[in-house]
Amino acid sequence: MQWIDFGLALAGLPVCAAALYLAGLAALSRRSASPIHRAPRLRFDVVVPAHNEESEIAQTVASLLAVNYPRVLFRVFVVADNCTDRTAQRAAAAGAQVLVRNDTKHQGKGYALAHAFDRSLSEGIADGIVVVDADTVVSSNLLSAFSSRFERGASVVQADYGVRNPKSSWRTRMMTIALGAFHGVRSVARERLGLSCGLRGNGMGFTAAVLRAHPPSAFSIVEDLEYGIQLGFGGSRVEYVHEANVLGYMAVTERASRSQRSRWERGRQALVREHVPRLLSQAWERRDLRLLDLAIDLLVPPLAYLTALTTVGLALSVLAAARGAVVAPWVWGISLLGILLYVARGWAFSGVGMRGLLDLLWAPVYVVWKLTLRLRDKGRHPREWVRTTREVEL
Repeated sequence: MQWIDFGLALAGLPVCAAALYLAGLAALSRRSASPIHRAPRLRFDVVVPAHNEESEIAQTVASLLAVNYPRVLFRVFVVADNCTDRTAQRAAAAGAQVLVRNDTKHQGKGYALAHAFDRSLSEGIADGIVVVDADTVVSSNLLSAFSSRFERGASVVQADYGVRNPKSSWRTRMMTIALGAFHGVRSVARERLGLSCGLRGNGMGFTAAVLRAHPPSAFSIVEDLEYGIQLGFGGSRVEYVHEANVLGYMAVTERASRSQRSRWERGRQALVREHVPRLLSQAWERRDLRLLDLAIDLLVPPLAYLTALTTVGLALSVLAAARGAVVAPWVWGISLLGILLYVARGWAFSGVGMRGLLDLLWAPVYVVWKLTLRLRDKGRHPREWVRTTREVEL
C-alpha cells in the first residue's frame, strides 16, 4: 500500500503545482488604483478585423465612436476580410473607414491585422493602435485609459475582456466566470507581480514604436497568444488595464460553443509544443521571470481538464486511504482546494451573482463536454478564420 500511496502522490504533484499556481494568482488578485488620466494628446487608430459580421459591425463601430476621447484624435478602421456579406457597406455607413481585403491564400485574423497595421504605420499618424473584435462593445474610457498607460511608458496594453451576453444561457454564465478567472484573476495578479499579462485578442493596444520594433508575424488561430509570446522574447511586457473593458459575444448553444472552444484549444496546444521549450530555455539563460511565467501559463491545463484530473485522483486517493494511504489524499485534496479558490475568485470577478454561482452546479456537465471535444471535433484547418454562430442577435 505504501507504493500505491507514493505512486498516487507522485502522479498528483504536477496537478497540485498547477492548482497552487492558480491559487497563488487568486490570492494576489487585488486590483490596484487606476492611474490619473492626463489630458488627451496621443492619436489612435482603432482596428476592427471583421469576417462576415454584417449583423454586429454597426453596433461595434457606434460603441467605438462614442468613447470619451476627442474625436479628432482617433480613427476607426474596419478590415472587411474575405467577406461575402455586407460587412464593408454597414461599417462605412456606421462611420468607419473600411479596408477591404480579399486574399483566399492568406486567411485569418492575423493577416487582417497585419494589413491594417501596415496601413496605419505607413501613414505615420497614430501614436498607438488598438484592436477590437467585430462583435464587441467597449467602455467609454478605453482610449483614455490606454493613453494614460502609454504616457507612463507602457508599450503594450490589454483591457479587461468580458462577456457581452452573460444572461443568454448557463453556458455563457459559465464562460463569464471562466473569463473572470482567466482574464481577470490571472491578469490582475500578474500585473501586480510585474509580469506580462499576455494578449487576449480583443481590447489590445500597441504603441506604433513597438509594432515597428517587433512586426507581428503571428498567423495561427490564437494569433494573440502567439504575438504576446513573441513580444515577451523581445523584452516587451503586456500591461493589464483593469479599469477599461471590452465585452465580446460568447456562443450560446452546444454546437457553436464546441466549434469555438475546439479552435481555441487546438491553437493553444500547438503553441505549447512550439514555444514552451524555448521559453523555458530563454528564461533560464536570461534569468527572466516573465518568460518563465509565460511558459507556466501555457503549461497549466485548461481548468476543465485540471478539475477532471483532480476529481479522479482524489477519488482514487480516498479509496487508497481506506487501506492506509496518507500522503496522496493530502496532495490531491490541496489540488482541489486550490482550484476552488481560483474558481471562487473568478466568480467574484465575473459579477454574475447568485445565479452564476448556482450555474456552477453545471460544472460536471461542462467538464465532461470539454473532455469529449476532441472525439466529436471533425476538425478545421487551425489557421482558418471561422465566424462564431450567433444564435440570437444582440
